[in-house]
Amino acid sequence: MTTPADDPGAAARPQPPPPGPQVQDRHPLALALFALTAVSGLIDAVSYLGLGHVFTANMTGNVVVIAFALAGAPGFSVAGSLTSLAAFLLGAVLAGRLVARQASPRRGRWLRTALVLEVALHGVAAALAFAWGADGSVRYAVIAVVALAMGIRNGTVRGLAVPDLTTTVLTLTLTGLAADSRLAGGTAPRQRRRILAVATMLAGAAPGAVLVLHGQIAWALVASAVLAGVTVLLYRE
Repeated sequence: MTTPADDPGAAARPQPPPPGPQVQDRHPLALALFALTAVSGLIDAVSYLGLGHVFTANMTGNVVVIAFALAGAPGFSVAGSLTSLAAFLLGAVLAGRLVARQASPRRGRWLRTALVLEVALHGVAAALAFAWGADGSVRYAVIAVVALAMGIRNGTVRGLAVPDLTTTVLTLTLTGLAADSRLAGGTAPRQRRRILAVATMLAGAAPGAVLVLHGQIAWALVASAVLAGVTVLLYRE
């Protein structure tokens, strides 16, 4: 294993913020991540229901969707899912570079910068949908812009490493909720946090679905930009 003594340049390189096991549920960072979980639910409702059964926040779903499309299942798009996957990965790369370029490893500045970029990209996606709709080639542009935003977010949140608050996927959260429960012989650690993560995802996905089903994709994207923007404004650490 390489140590700082083995790599003299390691100490000079910016390091990501420390992981967050100590972050409590009422901590400003946890509250911000709960809000962003709701944004993810809204965004995936928009992308899956309104952009051709494509995910822009949940890449596990995208990989499965690509397999469905390759197998010939109707209603799925290889091109749409690959567009989302590529843009998401680009966003994650940009998040990694953002961390490396930060002069200070302060967690608040790191998250705030990423969220400003996310808000701007959601706004661009909404503008595209208002101007040209979300059909045809424009649909791919909207998918790419939103997936880019979510890649930046995921790359950032991954570095923060707050347990059970990835903001985009719930599989491990639900697994922990069940496997660590008292029914399973555990002590139910972070039970409230895990339940709140599920609840906030539902709270975002439900109104997102309603808006899309009523033909209001652009307004759903505006809602995602507003919620992420309010999170930026209220986040203080």
